Amino acid sequence: MSEPTANLIEIFSAIQGEGLNVGTRQIFVRFGGCDLRCTYCDSEHTWRKQPTCQIEITPGDRDFELHSNPVSRSQLLTWVTNHNLSNLHDSISITGGEPLLHANFLGTWLPIVRLATQLPIYLETGGHRPQQLATIIEHLDLIGMDMKLPSASGEEHWTAHQEFLQICAQHNCPVFVKIVVSKNTVLAELEQAAQIIRSINSQIPLFLQPVTPLDQPHSKAPVAPEPHQVLQWQQFLKQFLTIVRVIPQTHKMIGQR
Repeated sequence: MSEPTANLIEIFSAIQGEGLNVGTRQIFVRFGGCDLRCTYCDSEHTWRKQPTCQIEITPGDRDFELHSNPVSRSQLLTWVTNHNLSNLHDSISITGGEPLLHANFLGTWLPIVRLATQLPIYLETGGHRPQQLATIIEHLDLIGMDMKLPSASGEEHWTAHQEFLQICAQHNCPVFVKIVVSKNTVLAELEQAAQIIRSINSQIPLFLQPVTPLDQPHSKAPVAPEPHQVLQWQQFLKQFLTIVRVIPQTHKMIGQR
């Protein structure tokens, strides 16, 4: 019987620049393919599966090698364990694209890599695929869920976001929510997001992330919010939730991927 395979974009070692793990060192495993088309996306190369992936040889050195897709479960395990230098990384980031498109593969690979590396598994996801989450949540240690505001992203998945958070609560899996905000963010949408989070648990941390201007902006690209907007939004959201933090994409400030 042939091994399970998956389509990768890249593997590399870097500093996490967003959310609850900001500032920590992670092994990033980026999967190819995404079913969303967020207007602020800075990783359009991950939207579709690619014929090749780039694998960093030495953690942090950016000495990439190209390999063909798809990648087998054992090969991916070897690459990640090779990155697992003693006391360097705090966790493994499973990202994309949308990694839950690879839920069948992850269901067989995550328990193996977790055991081999003894590192926590952190899932970065759009939070719109609750059924796929349910199949792998037992192998996760933390979930970072993007909640999409229609005014900022062009996407709308309120019901799926609520179901997603409900599954996290049912399995006692730690989760935080990240919301990208732009100059055109609508207050009513922020309130709807807060109400969904509070209906599950008002202690779930919420991170507001001011949109980062794209290198090559297009007509629909959102504009970063004004400082006074962010202050007002944080104050407003604190009426519903205990933890509301504002963190931009810090990895871009220090030249990290």
